[in-house]
Amino acid sequence: MSDNIRVLLVDDQELVRYGFRLMLEAKPGIVVVGEASDGIQAVGAVDRLRPDVVLMDIRMPGVGGIEATRRITGLHPRTRVLVITTYDLDEYAFGALDAGAAGFLLKDTRPDDLVTAVRAVHTGDAVVSPRITAKLIQVAAPHLLARQAVNADEVLSELTARERDIFTLIARGETNSEIAATLYLSESTVKANVGRVLAKLDLRNRVDAVIRAYELGIARNCPN
Repeated sequence: MSDNIRVLLVDDQELVRYGFRLMLEAKPGIVVVGEASDGIQAVGAVDRLRPDVVLMDIRMPGVGGIEATRRITGLHPRTRVLVITTYDLDEYAFGALDAGAAGFLLKDTRPDDLVTAVRAVHTGDAVVSPRITAKLIQVAAPHLLARQAVNADEVLSELTARERDIFTLIARGETNSEIAATLYLSESTVKANVGRVLAKLDLRNRVDAVIRAYELGIARNCPN
């Protein structure tokens, strides 16, 4: 069985799909198995091709990227959707992540960072552009600050010292590989610890973790 990451490209512009294909297939271990120009085609292509990762545009004719993401993640939970778009509007970021996207990047992302993101979401990590993370925090902050004060020590008492360290690094927006380098751990160890942090704090994903860290006062105290 091939170890290649199987990628489906979804964008209404053929030239954009062509550029992504050249970019991704130039890297070892990645193969583009198909293309689609709208959300309906994307859902059908995932049914037929069962890609590991879908690189999804947002604004397309007919069924757009957010609804297509919702359908794909509902029908094929093992397929990871990485949204990449020109637009960093809040409603797109929130909509895509709420629909089950494993990541949200902007099209000005560097090629190497895009390849890294594809590999990261394939291994179960979540990737969100730093600008988008900042927007999520900015939008969520007034609601979080309006909540009743939360005792951070009480919440974090569920975590081991190592898990607290990892939670703090998640709050800074670090990926599993970056956390591994910071703490001198293997990526598999980090991945296991991230899973335990999310489970213990009843969080769906890393974006939820960043929001929770802000609520607890951790994100605000993290150095950039």
